[in-house]
Amino acid sequence: MARKKDGGALGLVFEVAALLPWWAGTGLAVIAYVVLHRYATAEVAATAVPGQIGQMVVGQVAKTLASIGQYIVPFLFLAGAIASYLGKRKRAGLIDDVATGKPGEALRSMSWRDFELLVGEAFRLEGYSVTETGGGGADGGIDLKLKKGSEVFLVQCKQWRAYKVSVNVVRELFGVMSAEGATGGFVVTSGIFTADAKAFAEGRNIDLIDGQALATMVERARAARPSGQSDKISTSVPLSTIATSKEPLCPRCGGTMVKRIAKQGSNAGGAFWGCTAFPKCRGVVAIDEGVRVAT
Repeated sequence: MARKKDGGALGLVFEVAALLPWWAGTGLAVIAYVVLHRYATAEVAATAVPGQIGQMVVGQVAKTLASIGQYIVPFLFLAGAIASYLGKRKRAGLIDDVATGKPGEALRSMSWRDFELLVGEAFRLEGYSVTETGGGGADGGIDLKLKKGSEVFLVQCKQWRAYKVSVNVVRELFGVMSAEGATGGFVVTSGIFTADAKAFAEGRNIDLIDGQALATMVERARAARPSGQSDKISTSVPLSTIATSKEPLCPRCGGTMVKRIAKQGSNAGGAFWGCTAFPKCRGVVAIDEGVRVAT
């Protein structure tokens, strides 16, 4: 769901600065003040010369606007630069939280907004230019637009509350992709995808990234990030190698899981994913469809 733009021209100044690196916004603040201050202090004719009344009025109006704008516009650029800096630090912190802690627990504890920020930053570290289009709610349609060269990709994020992502979500993304002429798309979730969702995505240039694949993506992107690097970083790890996870996260504690064989009950002899923290945690995931069967 697209974010509403209600700030007019002044709001646009802030939004542009917030999208730029913080140092660029700061530089624009300085330039704006110098330019507007020049007009604010310029001499304007106080008496009208026959035939030049209109020019005098325009000059007076421009001087008045410049006198006000020389403080407002630089302030908005600086505010946007601060927002850019703080946002960058927050996204880096989200990446670190997932990469250094228990991925499943970190993903489930996030708000839907933080989840979108995390996914956007992960794609930035994969070399994409990212535009955040979400902000309308916890389930807001297309959340990110990615660009790499001339190609455009659409991303829909699903927070952990939607543990199993159905085929309807993938169909919705495919419809928007067709309407906008996008090269491809991604559905990213902290949970898993149903078998129908996986089947529908095949052959339609849609990558499904579940919780485990996202955690792997974050870990590899963070590992490839040079110390102190602040802008886009291109890694050599293709998304296709991480878009399908083999080992799910425990649906109960967020820990890792291992393949086990049932020794009793109706499923005796059958394989399943069991939490490595057993018996403290009894999270279980079926192997056939990757669906949670017990917590």
